[in-house]
Amino acid sequence: MMNDELNLVLCDVQGDIATLTLNDPSKLNALSKPMIAQLALQLQRLQTQPGLRAVILTGAGNKAFIGGANVHSMADLDPVTGRRFITSVHEVCHAIRMLPVPVIARIDGHALGGGLEIAVSCDLRIASDRSKFAMPEVRLGVPSVIETILLPGLIGWGRTRMLVYTARSIDAKTAYDWGLVEEVAAPNALDAAVRRCVDEIMASDPDVIESQKRLVREWESMSIERGIAYSIDEFEKTWHRPEPGKRMKAFVQHLEERKSAKK
Repeated sequence: MMNDELNLVLCDVQGDIATLTLNDPSKLNALSKPMIAQLALQLQRLQTQPGLRAVILTGAGNKAFIGGANVHSMADLDPVTGRRFITSVHEVCHAIRMLPVPVIARIDGHALGGGLEIAVSCDLRIASDRSKFAMPEVRLGVPSVIETILLPGLIGWGRTRMLVYTARSIDAKTAYDWGLVEEVAAPNALDAAVRRCVDEIMASDPDVIESQKRLVREWESMSIERGIAYSIDEFEKTWHRPEPGKRMKAFVQHLEERKSAKK
């Protein structure tokens, strides 16, 4: 491996929070084959990271979250290697979705093409107000594929068609208005916004958060009837643990104490 291909994905685990940083800012953190391989390896490691509660996924620098696939990695593809390349991008997206804990995309700058597909594979997206979003693949002679299929569930079919047919770029405010991102912050407030989201997630029992992520993921591909049945099964499972009863009793006690204090 060449020196400039080392450490393309950094993983920093602080207690129960892991931060993955795509680390090639001079190339807008574009998805090269080595970067995809390193990201896949880091995600595999996090699958079994003990005590993990949340993952933050971001890009180095302030110009791009991920500026799409690295064109140098794609220019010489043929049908066989093209299939292999796009499958590797899908496998990374799938690994993000299969992590048992919530993954928050911290987006500062461009999220383009494959970068946007990785962003929508995350559970939540928090962006700086200078961020830009686009699906420009058609301009390069290929369609937007794989996890682009998640876009209609976030922004609707019409807006998805607008992005993938026109290659138009939208700003962070538009992305928020459309439902593509959950929060927009000034660049100097982005980390605080991400941390606030992580803290709110961690205020709940870790087992129930894992259950909730599993439910949301399964709901995406289920009928309403099957999703409800699956939810009932998950609800039943939670009562094999003492945590729900403990938390509910503590909440009732808190209400009683507040009620008494008002008298």
